[in-house]
Amino acid sequence: MTISQVNALSVNDFIDQFGGIFEHSSWVARRACKHRPFASLEDLHKRMTAEVAAASTAEKLALLRAHPDLGARARMSESSSKEQSSAGLTQLTPIEFARLHHYNEAYKDKFGFPFLFAVKGSTKLRIMEALEKRLQSSPEDEFQEALQQVFRIARFRLEDMIGR
Repeated sequence: MTISQVNALSVNDFIDQFGGIFEHSSWVARRACKHRPFASLEDLHKRMTAEVAAASTAEKLALLRAHPDLGARARMSESSSKEQSSAGLTQLTPIEFARLHHYNEAYKDKFGFPFLFAVKGSTKLRIMEALEKRLQSSPEDEFQEALQQVFRIARFRLEDMIGR
């Protein structure tokens, strides 16, 4: 799909196409749609992230909570499933799975949302190291880092959909 084709979509088609860029949060696409036409993929991403940045704290928290735990063996969006598989998180050994599950639970207990990490191009080892390190963050810093990771995930997903 080209950016011209993106700009030509009806509002409903735009939301259908891009509603999953931010995990189970189609409100981002709905709000960003009003900024068309987009000059580029970068412009679309910028507009979408600006909508998240302008959202209420409750909306941002709901967006973070809409993401699945990394390495979870639960139902998740097709995008999340592909991303986690490419990072090796669907092929964890039982010991790795138990360790990741333990750290995911500790993270959610401390911060109130799942650990978020843009896994594309990463490995399960790097992801686990980041999780352990970020458990030491303050809630305020981690909230901002989680949003930045969501923005990176959205960028990767847009790149997969739109030709440059």
